[in-house]
Amino acid sequence: MFSGSIPALVTPFRDGAFDEKAFRKLVDWQIESGSSALVPCGTTGENSTLSNAEHHRVIEVCVEQAAGRVPIIAGCGSNDTMNAVLHMKFSKKSGAAAALVVAPYYNRPSQEGLLAHFSYLAENTELPIILYNVPGRTVTDLKPETVCELARRFPGTFVGIKDASGDLSRVTDHRMGISKAFCQLSGDDELALPFNAAGGVGCISVTANVAPALCAEFQAACAANDLARARELNDKLYPLHYAMFEDASPGPCKYALAQVHDWIENELRLPMVPCGEAARGAVDAALVHAGIL
Repeated sequence: MFSGSIPALVTPFRDGAFDEKAFRKLVDWQIESGSSALVPCGTTGENSTLSNAEHHRVIEVCVEQAAGRVPIIAGCGSNDTMNAVLHMKFSKKSGAAAALVVAPYYNRPSQEGLLAHFSYLAENTELPIILYNVPGRTVTDLKPETVCELARRFPGTFVGIKDASGDLSRVTDHRMGISKAFCQLSGDDELALPFNAAGGVGCISVTANVAPALCAEFQAACAANDLARARELNDKLYPLHYAMFEDASPGPCKYALAQVHDWIENELRLPMVPCGEAARGAVDAALVHAGIL
């Protein structure tokens, strides 16, 4: 259902408010550069600092500006099941193609709790769901057996996973435990090459915010089984993948975008702050290495 290079978009701010004009430009640039879908209001979009009204407006603008050119996977995760339902119902009404739903953070639910949470979402909303597992942030690990059970219970609802567990063996676990219709997307740019080799079909990416054309070309090479070209492109992008996390994300990403485009501000919302000098140096060097600057 989804594949290729899918940026988890930053949310531009200007003077503390959502910069809708810059966001529309970002959406157009991403689509023109070959991104295959877009994710508004993910982790990189600073969704945890958005009010519900802002969250919904960002999704609404993304769907409107994309205008059907690529599908929109709306970030709908929450550690409050009912708030996730609210986000999903709004996203469905707005025209999103699917919801990206992270495992509930901070609460630390058990695997039974995760089954109950995601089952409730499946039973009470109509959007297809892409699961998002990022235990480094949520302190909750969505185990492969839980993923497979959800896909078995709700065929056609749980259509894929963004896996940022860092455990490449899970690609095979999911592939062998779920039908081929289930799309596996890497949540770690630096692991996208081996992830795709194991059976993945793309990446929900931070780096693609800054280098959408290169990331799209890399994913196309993977899909064509052109390993030599994929490795060549991966080498160009590799320092940038790591530079994006030299400081708290999305600080380095927003700094990089501000270097590439004069219409986007290097502005974050507290408690996030602009990245420090060391990170800025790493980003600058990586942008040069990738041929972007």
